[in-house]
Amino acid sequence: MSPAPSLPIRRNTALLSGSLAMNSATLQLAAAVASLTLVRVLDVEGLLGLGPAITLGFGALAALPVGLLMDRVGRVPVLAGGFLLGAGGCALAALGSAQGWAPAVLAGLVLVGTANATALLARTAAGDMYPAERRARGIALVLFGSVFGAILGPAVFSPLLAGRELDGEALSMLWLAAGGFMLAGLAIVLTVRPDPKRIAELLAQPDAGVNAAPPAAPVAPLLAAHDTAVDAQAADAPAAPLRELVRRPGVIPALVAAQASFSVMVAVMTLTGAVVVDHHHHGASNVFAIIGAHVIGMFGLIIVVGDLVDQFGRTRALAGGLLLMGASTISLLWITSVPATMAALFGLGLGWNFSYVAATAVLSDGTAARERGKLMGFNDLVAGVTGAGLALLGGLALSALGVAALAIGGAALVAAPALWILRSDPAGGGCGGVVTRGTPASSRAG
Repeated sequence: MSPAPSLPIRRNTALLSGSLAMNSATLQLAAAVASLTLVRVLDVEGLLGLGPAITLGFGALAALPVGLLMDRVGRVPVLAGGFLLGAGGCALAALGSAQGWAPAVLAGLVLVGTANATALLARTAAGDMYPAERRARGIALVLFGSVFGAILGPAVFSPLLAGRELDGEALSMLWLAAGGFMLAGLAIVLTVRPDPKRIAELLAQPDAGVNAAPPAAPVAPLLAAHDTAVDAQAADAPAAPLRELVRRPGVIPALVAAQASFSVMVAVMTLTGAVVVDHHHHGASNVFAIIGAHVIGMFGLIIVVGDLVDQFGRTRALAGGLLLMGASTISLLWITSVPATMAALFGLGLGWNFSYVAATAVLSDGTAARERGKLMGFNDLVAGVTGAGLALLGGLALSALGVAALAIGGAALVAAPALWILRSDPAGGGCGGVVTRGTPASSRAG
């Protein structure tokens, strides 16, 4: 056999993580001011949830086509295209904010939502580069970059608002700064080589003596646990249709958990800033501290979370994360201060962290490289549509009924699927008994 090639898995992981840091900074701005931008431009207070509904809805509609395109042409070209769209969307939102031009703001939010949905599919690339027994950690390492965006975003955005009213000129500056982040993400992701999809194809070859560098650790021992005949058959088989993918063991619980956690998380995140600023009469700049605490909860402990998901099983992480989200959301009934709201949003983010990493690991475990983008995209489509609808309805409920409707409704929407998932797998070890093609026996329990 020829000498084993060296694969820069750690380098690619770091670069993908860096690109998500840029997306995270932009996401914070969209979460904090998308609603307020549209309200200022359209001057209709009842449309408080329309901004996040647009970004989530169009991002969701883009997710499945983006995932399919990733399976066809690779991960890097599609991710790069997403960041480019995001930069254009921020520019349009800045123009519309400055000129009071609603069509530009609407188009900008559509592009920003599409870009965010594309960037989040970087976790598909993470699933490509790691074997099943270390997949949750690999996904966590890529997503960990978002915590730097949680620090970087407020460091840039808050000074731009210091001593200023949140008017069209201020909003325009914020969106232009976000566009700079998206261009930086584009530059970073273009340096990822080889494409993670190609790495997944190399790792799936039973006789591939590839190394992950640096340092170069042989992958062959990791592959030795695979059944060679199964791997060879999987490598030659065509990609399964979506209807077959969703019927694989464990996929439905993972999809349900991902949908519940993502939709409730984004709805509460995008609306809570408006609650604190408008309803409790705090300074406008506090919204970035609140969203920053939430994003740190989402990603700050994600490497530890990835290890825990691999160690204790997917089901416990899916259900436990949803229950933590429920407890954090219901606390909005009685808290009013900025620090308390920061703590609640941190808990919301941490709960999402557990359920999201576990769901991504389950969906990655059950798919080959040429199927992974399709299933991840479908997951994001369902979750995003639900999240968009929930954000829109939540905004109307918040305006009409107050914080109680948001808190009680959100808590119920995550608690119910958590109890169903625990009931479907009482032992808590494997998310409905996940057994995946080409997965080492040692990792099949969770």
